[in-house]
Amino acid sequence: MDQILNKVGSYWIGKRANKEINSVGDDINSLSTSIEGGAKWLVNKIKGKMQKPLTELLKEYDLPVGIFPSDATNYEFNEETRKITVFIPSICEVGYKDSSVLRFATTVTGYLEKGKLADIEGMKTKVMIWVKVTAISSEKSKLHFSAGMKKTRNRDAYEVIRSGVNVDKF
Repeated sequence: MDQILNKVGSYWIGKRANKEINSVGDDINSLSTSIEGGAKWLVNKIKGKMQKPLTELLKEYDLPVGIFPSDATNYEFNEETRKITVFIPSICEVGYKDSSVLRFATTVTGYLEKGKLADIEGMKTKVMIWVKVTAISSEKSKLHFSAGMKKTRNRDAYEVIRSGVNVDKF
């Protein structure tokens, strides 16, 4: 009986240890992604370029401040090409007050135009199934999401910055 308990106990401890080791690896990957985005922000600061907060940049381009999760604070923006790259610490989902959900990869890219974020990579929305969002355009009180088809949502649902909930895969 003792041998059986010893084997069960060592099996359980081994499983638990593997889970903890995998968790540490995930934490290190997440930290390295955050450091990459933070390092680029630091380089811009050292070069003398003061970067405005992401929320201000979105407002400047007439887009709601809540289209990215609250921890998406590091980004790169090329003013000449208008390409934006937003860094998010981990893959996550954000639920909005209109019951819509957006899923984000750790890096989201696109091109900013007045009232529009085009050629988006790294963002999905749930429309029966997860569908890639390719563009978001703003028109007065409405937001139009291009995700295989055009989905119109109320803009005010995206005016509040919300936290993301971590998920396993994009």
